[in-house]
Order: sequence, then C-alpha cells, then structure tokens
Amino acid sequence: MENISRSSGPEKITSSALDPSQGIERILHLLSIVVYGVACLLGVTGNGLVIWIASFKMEKTVNVVWFLNLALADFVFTFFLPLSIAYTALGFHWPFGRFLCKFNSCLAFLNMFASVFLLTVISLDRCLLVVLPVWSRNHRRPRLAWAITLVTWVAASLISSPYFLFRDTAPSARNVTSCYNNFALSNNYTSEESRRLWRRRHRAMILARFVFGFLLPFTVIVVCHGIVAFQVQRRRLAKSPKPLRIIAAVTASFFLCYSPYHILSLLEMSKTSGSPVVKRALHLGVPLASSLAFFNSCLNPLLYVFVGQKSFRRSVRGAFEGAFGEDALLSLSTKRKSQAASQTEIRMAQPGNQV
Repeated sequence: MENISRSSGPEKITSSALDPSQGIERILHLLSIVVYGVACLLGVTGNGLVIWIASFKMEKTVNVVWFLNLALADFVFTFFLPLSIAYTALGFHWPFGRFLCKFNSCLAFLNMFASVFLLTVISLDRCLLVVLPVWSRNHRRPRLAWAITLVTWVAASLISSPYFLFRDTAPSARNVTSCYNNFALSNNYTSEESRRLWRRRHRAMILARFVFGFLLPFTVIVVCHGIVAFQVQRRRLAKSPKPLRIIAAVTASFFLCYSPYHILSLLEMSKTSGSPVVKRALHLGVPLASSLAFFNSCLNPLLYVFVGQKSFRRSVRGAFEGAFGEDALLSLSTKRKSQAASQTEIRMAQPGNQV
C-alpha cells in the first residue's frame, strides 16, 4: 500500500528531516515495521496453510473456490511484504530498482481490489443461495465459480494497473532513492501544467479507489447480508450458520482495516489538506492506516479457525472444513425450497385447483 503522505514526489521526503517532532515519527516508524513483520509472518504461514488444505485436503466446492482465491490474494501480497519492510526500515530508501517499485505498489492494490471483489461475489452467492434456491441448485457449480473468480482477477488487475504505470523512483537531495507516485509522468515539478496534471490524476485515482474498492462493493455486501439476515430471521433460526458468520467477520475486518486508509485518502484531496494541522495529521496517520490495511491480509486464516468455534480442540483442517462447508448454507436453500413445495401442495389441494 502506498504511503500517501510520501507519494507526491521525492522532494517531500526531505522535509521530514527538519520536523521538530521526530520522536513521534520514530515511534510510528518502528510500530509500522513491527506490524508489517507480524502481518508477513502470519499472512504467509496462515494463508499458505489455507491454500494447502483447500487445494489438497478438501473437495473443490464453490465455497472452497471462493476462499482459496481469497487466500491466494493475501498470500501473494504478504509474500512480497519484506520489500515494504525493508523500504520502511531503511528510512524510505528503495534499493530494489524501478520495476520492483512498480510491481510492489501494484500488487498491494491488486490484493485490495481482488479481496473486496471476492467478498462481494461471496455475498452475492450467499444471497442467491437463499433467494433463488432452485436456480442455485441447478447452476451453482465449481466450474462456474472458477470462471467468476477469473473475471474477478482480471477486473482487479485492470483497475490496479495504473499504479504500475504511475509508480516511479528518483533520488532525493539526501541521496535516498524514493519510490513514489509520479502522476505527471515527468521529473519537472516546477511547471504549473505538471502540477495541475498531477493533482487531477491524483484525485481521479483516489476517487476510483474509494468508489470501486470500497463504496460500491460494501453497498452490495450490506444489501446482500441484510437480505440473508432477513431470511434467516424469517425462518426462525436461532443462529446463522457458521459460514455466514465467517463471511460477516471477514467483511467486517476488511471494512475496519481499510476504512481509515480511505478516509485519510479523501482527506488528502479535500480543500483543507493544505492546512498545517491536516498535513500533520496525514503525515502521522497514514503510516498507521497503511499498517492496519497491511494487517488485514493475515487476519482471515485466524477468523476461519476461531470464529464460531465451540471447542478449540478441533484440528485446523476441521476448523477450515467447518468454515468453508456448504451443508448449513444448502440447508437454508433446501428449507426454502421445501416450504415453497409445501405451499404449492396446499394450493393444489384446495377445491377448484385440482386438475
């Protein structure tokens, strides 16, 4: 994830050297490194375990396809997280070259878009399973799920590709190479035309990221969860099935981890961003918000294991099978289908309706 307080150009990095409150920055700096390290360790091991179990130990159901791809997105991102850890530890000096600068930034946003798109697809799948049980029974197949995930990955790749285009490297006055967003695709920062182009593209990127990576997906997710919750309550089920609680927990963690980052991004493009107070808030808040967004990539395996568990003595494989299982979900659609059949039989048994 880009650090938006350091994204406008290499000249912004030199200004932090004269900041009187370097003590706070140093603490946040170390905290970011710790969070990145924990996210990398837990993300690679946890998501790697999910991929191994889902790939080789479980039947390829539709749910397994969804969560396997979600784990793949988080695994690839956390696997390359040491590049960001090194960049932060070296005082935002990027020694890995321009290509990896572009690749690392693009990969972070690919993870974000792929994750939220997959969560949206999963929510739609849950909703259709409850609302259209007959259609789901006839068409809900792993092959269709793989085709949908392929479209999801392509869409996430397309919308994150501008970050590969605009990311660039440049040496600063302190002989430190920065990895930053060169929205103007120019090294001339004194030209008013370049600055205007930079601001226009920067706003467009922030708005596109907020709308397609946050606002629209979560609107769909909330509506789908509302419909499913209404159907569950309507059928007088005391508790929702564990897979429903799992996806609710995964969605909530994504929202809580990414909402501060999006809020600060919108604040940066607001008219108040030029004030010293807002600049200071962005400079101190963005590292924490970025760290929180990073940390989301290691949370899902923990949620699969611990959410809804009545006993912690179950094996990890058993926990994943319970999280990805479809029996409880299919029972909802079966119950709805049986209720519809019963109502049909009652209507047909009424006088005047018999053939």
